[in-house]
Amino acid sequence: MRRKKINQLHQHIGITRYRLAKEIGVPQRRIGEIVMGKRAVTPDTGLRLSRFFGMSDGFWVGLQTDYDLAVTRHAMQVVLN
Repeated sequence: MRRKKINQLHQHIGITRYRLAKEIGVPQRRIGEIVMGKRAVTPDTGLRLSRFFGMSDGFWVGLQTDYDLAVTRHAMQVVLN
């Protein structure tokens, strides 16, 4: 979900991952890895994305937490039942 959302937003406003990274002051690789699902959204990156896209401060970290919880719930399915 988080990678889909970031991909949709930067494409919607017509900027590249490179430009997004430059605008929020992070390496391009970080944005690419988040979009590809190889990196989590940290609070630092989450705040930068939130401010850039005009969202609440906790939006991106909340998406990351929801994703992490879903992955953990799936992995622990046998234990939890």
